[in-house]
Amino acid sequence: MAADPSPTPKAKGPASYFPSIERTYGRPVEEWLDLVRARGPEAHMATVSWLKAEHGLGHGHANALVAHVRAEAPGA
Repeated sequence: MAADPSPTPKAKGPASYFPSIERTYGRPVEEWLDLVRARGPEAHMATVSWLKAEHGLGHGHANALVAHVRAEAPGA
């Protein structure tokens, strides 16, 4: 059987930032997502600000992590 010639689909939305987050900050993205999950139902921008202030993430990376976790929540 021949190999599937179609390319692997690229991640879209917040997940498209994950490879860059791992390269830039040297931690698996799942660690970052767990940190965001642990913050609970805090406001989106409060969590983004915390990631930037406490962990040195850029705004786009922090926002992508928070958006991804918020999208996991039921009713999101």
